[in-house]
Amino acid sequence: MHKTRSTTILAVRHKGQSAMGGDGQVSFGDSVLKMKAKKIRKIYNNSVLTGFAGASADAFTLFEKFEKRLEQYSGNLSRAAVELAKEWRTDRFLRRLEAQLIVMDAESMFLISGTGDVIEPDENTVAIGSGGSYAMAAASALMRFSDLDARAIVEESLKIAANICIYTNTNLTIEQI
Repeated sequence: MHKTRSTTILAVRHKGQSAMGGDGQVSFGDSVLKMKAKKIRKIYNNSVLTGFAGASADAFTLFEKFEKRLEQYSGNLSRAAVELAKEWRTDRFLRRLEAQLIVMDAESMFLISGTGDVIEPDENTVAIGSGGSYAMAAASALMRFSDLDARAIVEESLKIAANICIYTNTNLTIEQI
């Protein structure tokens, strides 16, 4: 059986802007199955960005659940994130899902996992997936030592990650709110 590999998703808040991006590669074992997958979504009246790494079907299930939680809590991102993580951790079906999510709005961002993690980063950047650490390191440096805006930082950081991580490509989807 082939091992499924991840992707790279990066979220950045910088200079009053919020941006999230991801690559388009879908890998299975040592094969690239798709080059232009879209792993970033705008939801809740285009005021929330979501991105996923992991199994696509699992992520779509989680997107739907998260969007319902946003509706239930009138767009309160932190409450929706915590409630999704609780449900994900305790539900017999959901806890088998293999994905991670990043969610962000204009004020906050969270990494959500099936182990019950809801992490709000100390810095204004967070990343997931096999190329996530490369993208996050690049974004941190660009935020400190360049005049780029949030969208440009996401783009350049993902390109750097794609040059290092074989499970990341340069077919990027970048969204801003």
